[in-house]
Amino acid sequence: MAGLTKNEVKLTMAKKTAPVEIALLIYPGSQLAAVHGLTDLFQIAERLFQRSKGIEHPVLRVSHVQFDAGSSSPPRADSAPDFVIVPPSLGGLPIGDAFAPIVQWLKDCHARGAVLASVCVGTFLLAQTGLLAKRAATTHWSQAQHLAERFPEIRVDADKLLIDDGDILTAGGLMAWPDLGLRIVDRLLGSAAIVETARFLLVDPPGREQRYYSAFSPKLNHGDKTILEVQHWLQQDSAHHPTIASMAQRAGLEERTFLRRFQKATGLRPTEYCQHLRVGKAREMLETSQQSFDQVAWKVGYEDVGSFRKVFIKLTGLSPGDYRRRFRVQSQGQGTSPTLQAEEV
Repeated sequence: MAGLTKNEVKLTMAKKTAPVEIALLIYPGSQLAAVHGLTDLFQIAERLFQRSKGIEHPVLRVSHVQFDAGSSSPPRADSAPDFVIVPPSLGGLPIGDAFAPIVQWLKDCHARGAVLASVCVGTFLLAQTGLLAKRAATTHWSQAQHLAERFPEIRVDADKLLIDDGDILTAGGLMAWPDLGLRIVDRLLGSAAIVETARFLLVDPPGREQRYYSAFSPKLNHGDKTILEVQHWLQQDSAHHPTIASMAQRAGLEERTFLRRFQKATGLRPTEYCQHLRVGKAREMLETSQQSFDQVAWKVGYEDVGSFRKVFIKLTGLSPGDYRRRFRVQSQGQGTSPTLQAEEV
């Protein structure tokens, strides 16, 4: 199904009389919870769909495709799948020569018309096929920079929890497999099926973003000791209104040289880096305190609360109030009501 749009893929599936074959790949170190969870999700979706349509014939067939450690042969499969899902890995990144047979099998499946999908760092297996070149893809936010550096031809978007590119889907977080499974249910069985399945499982339909959950992890292993010293200085007190001039002075460099070296080392411009640090501190305060957002903004170094609100929404995807409602940590024995006050946000 290479090159097909999502609607064309759905139409192709709708014309099939045999059940749609969904293959879940099991490889050394793969997360079996995702494999078995997706198996259950598809079985529940099928049962609900059959009941709603008054049919008894199977519409989905889920299989587990095994690849054993040390094997030089392609994974074993009973038939050619319509969908192949690569689960997360709990045993390190699935890269290197040991996974070459899987990579080739994935390429062969795609060439025969299969839709490929991955969860979390399973995207690294898809990346090795070359099929993600010049495409947008996501992976776990903590590995996004590594994916971008190792496969620079991929447009890595770690803010997205799920990217559906027709014949290839990638999901970000370790627990993003329900989002992926529900998206596939939507494509195969329709929007009513995804809502009914999500309601039955008591999970949210796809629509979340990974940046709601991702913490800023500054790049510190770049090898530039001068820039690293500035990073440590900023981390100690990011609310001291650092300017480009003060950072360059701290580094003992001319401003133009400092800007070039800082962005090369960290992947961010100094102003962007400081924004990430301040938003990180603000997130912590919103999670653990009852301070208003005005107070939080002031404490992290912003006098213009409106400006910081825009920065916060840009980097987290949520308003301060929505963020606090999602992630507020209630203290044990806290006597106050968990209900938020409007003026806090």
